[in-house]
Amino acid sequence: QVQLVESGGGLVQAGGSLRLSCAASANIFSTATMTWYRQVPGKQRELVAALTTGGRTNYADFVKGRFTISRDNAKKTVYLQMNFLKPEDTSVYYCNAANSMYSYWGQGTQVTVSS
Repeated sequence: QVQLVESGGGLVQAGGSLRLSCAASANIFSTATMTWYRQVPGKQRELVAALTTGGRTNYADFVKGRFTISRDNAKKTVYLQMNFLKPEDTSVYYCNAANSMYSYWGQGTQVTVSS
């Protein structure tokens, strides 16, 4: 079992920045794709950004050019740098580690963007 712990959420004004962190209890970056999702009440969870074991990235269209996913293998941490935040980015952000054999989720961190 791998634990994922997100942090870095909070309240920010529109146009501001936040950096989310997802700390893993084990070094799984060589075997799992790391993905940030977000979800607001009443809506489906949606993919925000993904980082494969080989270092390829994938972004949802609504965050391209504003968000960046990265990782620090030594710290076993994945980051989501969020710039130029918009009120519609308000959501709970979740970290996921997955491959064909498992899928682990963190508890989520709230991001609120005020207009």
